[in-house]
Amino acid sequence: MATDIDLHLGKRLRRRRRLLGLTQQQLALAVGIRFQQIQKYECGANRISAARLFQLAKALETPINYFYDGLSDDRTEVAAVQNEGIEVFSRKETLDLIQAYYRLSERPRRRLLDLAKSLNGENDQAA
Repeated sequence: MATDIDLHLGKRLRRRRRLLGLTQQQLALAVGIRFQQIQKYECGANRISAARLFQLAKALETPINYFYDGLSDDRTEVAAVQNEGIEVFSRKETLDLIQAYYRLSERPRRRLLDLAKSLNGENDQAA
């Protein structure tokens, strides 16, 4: 039976993998397991050991604490975080935009960010 922590880690694993544009098969090969195991991790069916989490973090080029971001003892706080920000990253459109953004070189990326902020009405002149 999956716990809230297992589900949270699985969602974070899936999000990071998709953000990098990796398939379950590619990630599995990078850490030396079968893609079915990645599937089980992502849905919370299997727990991720500390050693495996370390391997996954390395393969996904992220610190281990990334997987725990948004996790709290207070279940209502976790639910609020999931409802606000996490659902946005579940959308394919969001992931496509992020991937396209990071394919740009630094100058066009900065200009695109400035454009997006200006369209939203933010004034970030101080930065």
